[in-house]
Amino acid sequence: MPAPVSEADFSSPRPYAHDVDEVAAALRTGEDGLSSDEAATRLDAVGPNVLPEAKRTPAWLRFLSHFNDTLIYILLGAAAIKAVMADWLDVWVILAVAIINAVIGFAQEGRAEKALAGIRGMLSSEASVRRDGSWRRIPAADLVPGDVVRLAPGDKVPADLRLTQASQLRIEEAALTGESVPASKSTAPVDAEAGVGDRSSMAFSGTIVSAGQGRGIVTGTGARTEIGKIQELVGGAGTLTTPLTRQLDSFGKVLTLVILGMAAAMLLIGRFAHGMPFGELISATIGFAVAAIPEGLPALVTITLAIGVQQMARRRAITRKLPAVETLGSVTTVCSDKTGTLTKNEMTVRRMVTPVAQYAVSGLGYEPTGDIERVDGGAPGRDLAALLAVADLCNDADLVSDDGGWKLVGEPTEGALRVVAMKGGHAGEADGVARIDVLPFDSENKFMATLNQGADGSRALLVKGAPDRLLDRSTRQRGADGAVELDRAFWEAAVAELSAEGLRVLAAARKPSRLDAVGIDDVDDLEFLGLWGILDPPRPEAIEAIADCHRAGIRVKMITGDHAGTAVAISREMGLVGEDEPRVLTGAELEALSQDKLKDVVRDVDVYARTSPEHKIRIVRALQSHGEVVAMTGDGVNDAPALTRADVGVAMGIKGTEATKEAAEIVLADDNFATIRSAIHEGRRIYDNLRKSVVFLLPTNGAQSLVILVAVVFGLALPLTPVQVLWVNMVTAVTLSLALAYEPAERGIMDRPPRANGGSIISGRELGFVLIVSLLIGGATLASFVMVRAMGTDMEGARTVAVSVLALGQLAFLLNCRFLRRSSLTMDVLRGNPVIWWSAGALLLLQLLYTYVPFMNALFESRPLAPQGWLLPIAFAIVIFFAVEGLKALRPIGDPMQTHRVS
Repeated sequence: MPAPVSEADFSSPRPYAHDVDEVAAALRTGEDGLSSDEAATRLDAVGPNVLPEAKRTPAWLRFLSHFNDTLIYILLGAAAIKAVMADWLDVWVILAVAIINAVIGFAQEGRAEKALAGIRGMLSSEASVRRDGSWRRIPAADLVPGDVVRLAPGDKVPADLRLTQASQLRIEEAALTGESVPASKSTAPVDAEAGVGDRSSMAFSGTIVSAGQGRGIVTGTGARTEIGKIQELVGGAGTLTTPLTRQLDSFGKVLTLVILGMAAAMLLIGRFAHGMPFGELISATIGFAVAAIPEGLPALVTITLAIGVQQMARRRAITRKLPAVETLGSVTTVCSDKTGTLTKNEMTVRRMVTPVAQYAVSGLGYEPTGDIERVDGGAPGRDLAALLAVADLCNDADLVSDDGGWKLVGEPTEGALRVVAMKGGHAGEADGVARIDVLPFDSENKFMATLNQGADGSRALLVKGAPDRLLDRSTRQRGADGAVELDRAFWEAAVAELSAEGLRVLAAARKPSRLDAVGIDDVDDLEFLGLWGILDPPRPEAIEAIADCHRAGIRVKMITGDHAGTAVAISREMGLVGEDEPRVLTGAELEALSQDKLKDVVRDVDVYARTSPEHKIRIVRALQSHGEVVAMTGDGVNDAPALTRADVGVAMGIKGTEATKEAAEIVLADDNFATIRSAIHEGRRIYDNLRKSVVFLLPTNGAQSLVILVAVVFGLALPLTPVQVLWVNMVTAVTLSLALAYEPAERGIMDRPPRANGGSIISGRELGFVLIVSLLIGGATLASFVMVRAMGTDMEGARTVAVSVLALGQLAFLLNCRFLRRSSLTMDVLRGNPVIWWSAGALLLLQLLYTYVPFMNALFESRPLAPQGWLLPIAFAIVIFFAVEGLKALRPIGDPMQTHRVS
């Protein structure tokens, strides 16, 4: 039995940078793997190969946390005051609002925990491992460092492996690195500073073998794998409060202080100026507080955002967390992944070079429509036909028509070649060409060869692969009139030119053959045919969306795992950067920067390449340190930590992993950057409407509280009872306020810079506007009460008139609030939002019930009005509308989006 070991006894720092023998020695293993006893010992030391489950907050504590909010405190305070007054119906109504708000929040939360569960679900369930000198299948959870594992196509890699054998091994690592094509693997060590995407000697847990065979030594299990590190980043990324949350909290605190201050002042005035009895004064003060507290505000915010969720879903943006709807509207920077978001994630041949000419290819993605045109305007010749023949015949990919589109079966690069062959009208099998033998692609040789026989019985060896490898094996090239001597300098210059444009370059060659089979030594003395320049093309609609974002003052930054040259080429084509040489930061350069140094440059860099999950979080945090509101997009599990940390995480719904979707607030149903632009437009509209609703709601409470305050200060009878205050709040604050949630977007909403981050939901100028309108509506209410009392109307009848003035005054003010940035004295105020008229009809109907239905008269102490009794409320409503319009002209409220400077 071996001596007891600790975890440190079989660890190998940076195994990808060391020879296989060194790694095996460090892990005390060999070709035959471990014995069962040794594996059991190690399993006791390091634990099972599973990702640890994060400690969960108890559900009851998470539910109670949703009451930890200033506005909820105001609600609960209102309920306590109502309980003191023994108005139990009011108590239960207010408590119901608070509980519903908490239930909605509780149901929407937990995204980080779900993200971690999504990552855990990526792990393999079984592994083929060598134990006791023989191969066996065991649960992947039982793997330990030092185990020898073998891989086959379709396998999910069960742990981090240092590869010891790699035969044409390619592994799909897009979820981990963001690479759009499978990574070729080898056993050779790489540089110690290589990023995850460049560690070709490693296979990582959770990735999928797409081709070839391999073996490797387990170097990391569970939390010690790369995917385990990502899980740790997700758990530690932390979440931020949204701009709306901060604004409501700030507003609630100010409102609380104002209410308490005015209540104290009223107590002092009533006691010492009028000598009111203490009991009567306390009752009036409680009535004032009830009138002043906007108990409908949390419900208004929640319902407005919920309506926004439905409206955004119609734009193919699915919202998982309500505040994210509004946060999108305040975004100042969008950090976007490249593959599949800005680009189609469908490799496409854009350029072709032969010894005779250069060709441009139109059409995007895997749809085989487009043209191949000679750049100099000449007619395509046999040089192009020979190049397309290799693209078609030396190829294992297939395209199938799928629900009106085209689906690739095979690898992306071969799919691009298949498509360009179809665009050129080349179909080898239809022409009677048959494949005799194949030499599959090998990561060491970097080429693939097929032996094909034509309908006339002639045979040819067709080869495609890395240009340098094919140039090494070629002696001539296809000229206009036949084979000529190979011009290597010409081809190296052509490769450099295509690479500078960010294109992935592949080469083609051929030679006649009489062989019956093909081996590696047969691939020599080739005739070089030409080059393909391949790119994952930008989405045309994303180009337009980026231009719209720039016009709206929103910076767009590309953060990709791809190479710097490709990233720059795509960013320039999309208009993300200018034609001047943009500044690019690679993962290696980020590693060399401290967080303070990164903070200094992060706003000036729009392209980040070869990045890791840690880099993405650092970039997001650096941007947020400048007060930026950051939206982060992604589809791979490597994006989950940054999505969790960002103000708004945006996941891809089609190609995104479950872990990414669970980490995000927004999921795009179409994986399209243009949808982000639409969602930001919608977020701005929703914030505008939410703000309009708040500006509309507050004068209701302000007018009610001012009526009671004035009555106490001047020793008058109360024009409103507490139950009548509740009635007005219910029929106006809820019914009419929600109508503004359906307002269409203001003109030029995407021509404004983002609003300032922080502050209150309404500015000081707007608060002054609210106070003046409160005085106006409250004054009209008080004046109507005094006037009808002076006419001899009894107390109940006078209060019924006062309630009607309040209700109709709020309806008039609703029309004022439709356009806060411009005058409502326009016919536009009568159209564009039919919900306004449904709400107005509902208000009038409810007010008629309040006035004329007997049980409502008994419940609310109201009285039926004669027809002429409505003249005064209607007249006051008209006066209020025109007075507010005059106020808007004299005291402009300003842009509803206070601008945020974007450098």
